[in-house]
Amino acid sequence: MPTIALPHRTSITSRSSVVQLEYPPDTGPLPKPGAQMNGDDVPPRQWTRFVLLSDTHGRTCNVPDGDVLLHTGDLTDRGTLKELEKTMEWLCGLPHRVKIVIAGNHDSNIHREWYEANWKELFIHRSNDAPESVEAVLELLGGSRATAANIVYLQDELYKFKARDEGKEWSVYGSPWTPYWGDWAFGYEKEDGPDVVAKFPEADILCTHGPPLNVFDQTINKDLAGCAALAAELPRLKPKLHVFGHIHEARGAYVHRWEQDSDHLGAQNAIQLGVERADGKTAVTPRATDHMETDDSYRDDGVILLDPESRQETAGEGAKETIFVNAANMPMGPNARRMGVRLKMGDQPFQPIVVDLLE
Repeated sequence: MPTIALPHRTSITSRSSVVQLEYPPDTGPLPKPGAQMNGDDVPPRQWTRFVLLSDTHGRTCNVPDGDVLLHTGDLTDRGTLKELEKTMEWLCGLPHRVKIVIAGNHDSNIHREWYEANWKELFIHRSNDAPESVEAVLELLGGSRATAANIVYLQDELYKFKARDEGKEWSVYGSPWTPYWGDWAFGYEKEDGPDVVAKFPEADILCTHGPPLNVFDQTINKDLAGCAALAAELPRLKPKLHVFGHIHEARGAYVHRWEQDSDHLGAQNAIQLGVERADGKTAVTPRATDHMETDDSYRDDGVILLDPESRQETAGEGAKETIFVNAANMPMGPNARRMGVRLKMGDQPFQPIVVDLLE
C-alpha cells in the first residue's frame, strides 16, 4: 500500500471526531460539535475537546480553551532549568481541566541518567562547575504547584481521567522515547525499539514524542525519522488519538481507518513530497514515485475531499479509527515563512491543534 500524499487542510471531520489544524487567530477554533454531527440528540457536552501542543522549545503562544491539554515534549530548547520554569509557569496558567505532559529529546535535564552522565559536554554548562538540580526539575513537573494546576507528567505511564464529572473515563499513555537521532536525551537504538514499544499498553490516547515510521516523519532532508517498531505495534494498540511531534516540518493530521486501510501506515504532507506547492496548488512537475499516491485515489476507500477552497476532508465511517497528529508548534519546512518572514512558535499554520472526540 503506497504512502498517502495529504494536501494542506484546515480541518478533518469524521463521525466521531473533528480536527482543527488551523483557525482564525482573532476568533479561535469553532465551538464543539453539536447534535448535527451525527443526527442524534447528542449535546455538545458529550464531546471532549483536546488541545494539542508539541515542540514549544521554551517559548509560549496563545492556546485555545478546551477540556484537556496534551503536550508531547520538547518543553525546552536547551534543557535548562530556566527554560523549564518558563514553560511550566505558562502551562500552570492555562485553564484546561486536565493537562498531560511528556518530555522530548531536547529536555535533557528531565532524563536524569542521561543528564548526569553528559552535562559536562553540554555547551550550556561550559562555565558551570556543577549540573543543575534534577530535584528542582522534578519539583516543577510533579510538585504541588503543578498538581494544583492539574498538570500530570507521564514518563512511560498510563493515566486515567475524566474531563467532566459525568463524562467518559479516558486513558492516556505517555512515553518520551525516540530512536537516536544524534546524541540526545530519551533515545534508544533502533534495534531496541521493539522492546521499548512492546511495553506500551492499550489506551484511548497515545502520547509519544516521536512519530511512527512513515507517518508525518519526513525531515527537510527527506529522511524518515519515525520508529518502525512503533508503527508495527500500532495495529495492536489502535488508540483513538495518537499525538506526537519531534519532526517540526512534518506537522499534520490524518484519520486512519483500520478495517479499510489495513494495518499499513503511510501518510505524509503533499508539499514535502513535492506534489503540492506552498500556495496550496498542485506542483507543475510532481515528484511522484511508486511509493506515493495522492489523496484522490482514496475517494473510493472512505475519504472524500470536500470544498477544495477550505481544504476540508471528511473521513469515512470505519468501525475503528485512529487520528494521527504531528502537533509540532515550532515552524520549520516549506510553511515556516509568510511573505518572507519566519513565523514564530504557535503562529498560523503552526497553531495548537484542536481535536474534538465523541465520548
